[in-house]
Amino acid sequence: GKVPASSILASAPSDKNLDTWRESGCRTTHCNLEVLQESTLVFLATKPHILPGVLQEIRPAVGPHHIIVSLAAGVTLQTLQRLLPARTKVLRLMPNLPCVVQAGAMVFARGSGAGEGEAALLKSLLSSCGLCEEVPESYINIHTGLSGSGVAYVYLFAEALAEGAVKMGMPGGLASRIAAQTLLGAAKMMLETGEHPAKLRGDVCTPGGTTIHALHQLEKGALRATVMNAVEAATNRACDVAED
Repeated sequence: GKVPASSILASAPSDKNLDTWRESGCRTTHCNLEVLQESTLVFLATKPHILPGVLQEIRPAVGPHHIIVSLAAGVTLQTLQRLLPARTKVLRLMPNLPCVVQAGAMVFARGSGAGEGEAALLKSLLSSCGLCEEVPESYINIHTGLSGSGVAYVYLFAEALAEGAVKMGMPGGLASRIAAQTLLGAAKMMLETGEHPAKLRGDVCTPGGTTIHALHQLEKGALRATVMNAVEAATNRACDVAED
């Protein structure tokens, strides 16, 4: 809501990917250079293997007034800076799926040509889409393992919660809604209280109560170790993609 749709110009090779932009009131084109000519802040949202060709195409049109933000997984700031003119203001951004409902978790890192002003502008614009933090570039692959892929871990956990309730006799639709609200409420408490999750977990437990009996089962199933292994595996895969 911080930028009028009419101020946004989107480019893609075919109309297939541009229909949604038009429906939102944005202008569209098939010419990447037109975007550079009409825009100061330029987001590059392509598959990693396509990005070098796009950078080669737009390089002659990139000037000192441009701010270039890459969303391509695995393409480092060093690579971006090598393929663009010297001292180009470059930032690297990694969002996650819940950005589409304004509840995303995003991190970004800036190249040597980007300063505090560019970082503040990007953070201000993206705050409309959820949490946005500036981090060292080395954290971006970890963010992929934690939050980019982590959304899928949460969906799997939500599915298991709901299925447990279905097993005990609750209708599936109701169980899914309650599971989703439970996750939403727990996450909101973490963010708003600033408490460590272990503290909040302890607050739910009463001696000899239902929660501690349930947590004992989760510990026997090595839930924490398994989730930690999942974050590690996704992070390592993100690093492999960057090397490829």
